[in-house]
Amino acid sequence: MLYHSCLEDRVFERPTSQYTDSLTIISGYVGIEPIKKLATLPPDIHATVIYGMYGSDNISAPLHNALLELQHRMPNVEILYSTIPVHSKIYFWGQGKRITSALIGSANFSVSGLRNDYKEVLSDVDERSFNDFETYYDFVRERCIPCTYNKIKVRKVSRVPRTSVIQQPLLARGICRVSFLDHNGLVPQKSGLNWGCSGGHVTEGDAYIRITMDYVRLFPKMFPPKKYIDGVENINSTGRKNRENDEVELIWDDGTIMVGLLEGQSYNKIDGMIYPKQLSSSPQKSIMGTYLRRRIGVSMNHVITKTDLRRYGRSHIDISLIGEGIYYMDFSVNK
Repeated sequence: MLYHSCLEDRVFERPTSQYTDSLTIISGYVGIEPIKKLATLPPDIHATVIYGMYGSDNISAPLHNALLELQHRMPNVEILYSTIPVHSKIYFWGQGKRITSALIGSANFSVSGLRNDYKEVLSDVDERSFNDFETYYDFVRERCIPCTYNKIKVRKVSRVPRTSVIQQPLLARGICRVSFLDHNGLVPQKSGLNWGCSGGHVTEGDAYIRITMDYVRLFPKMFPPKKYIDGVENINSTGRKNRENDEVELIWDDGTIMVGLLEGQSYNKIDGMIYPKQLSSSPQKSIMGTYLRRRIGVSMNHVITKTDLRRYGRSHIDISLIGEGIYYMDFSVNK
């Protein structure tokens, strides 16, 4: 059977629906949140996660540090890096040394791969192929190293002084500098950081980071188009007509991790595609807003001003794409 929605449920519900004592995942790219969720599996299930594309891309420092922390506090999970490039996405469950069921498809073990319906697929594997799966797994496993290995090749994330100009050297380094200020050089009083103060259908502390079409044009891989085009109704949309939001993962400069949401709609006249117009947090918009207010040093109901940001030390965030659907958010002031 082919699955195109609720893929995360397909992965995590199967071990509880039949007897199994192991879950093995080979994924080209991995995310933090799905690995954290492995802790919800029954305690007698051992999980192995192989990050396949380490052999080609190495791994970014923020993601590696987050995976190390998970490895140290999750004894029933083993996180490995493949030293050869492996782009496959395979999930299989076992009892003893025997495979009991398996899925294969295009969905990486990440928020982007598993939580965005119709973007990726997984399919059941015929049990007659289980021996081939075991042979393939043995081949890859023999070429893996633990994430705790002391000679991991880590890619440092480019960071530039907060006083650098808007496009260079940021553009050359793949860093999108997103400003909290509007075209008048002020912090909007009822949107962006102050969305929760608008008095509309919002919650105290709600906030979002504005994504302009200029950012989209400069960084098309960082802010890809949404799953529909202008004028074509998306029959699979669960909200308003033609509205689809993609969940991603955010790693902040201080190590804080949260799920993000690329939402809203901006129409690009050049290609006719629809792009996200803001980045917020999920499942509550206030997660990001509360976090940013704590760092800036203001209360939940305070209307943030340019003076507050100047006092904090910066009025922008530097965003880098460091993995599939994984963003590094630099809001530091110590450089």
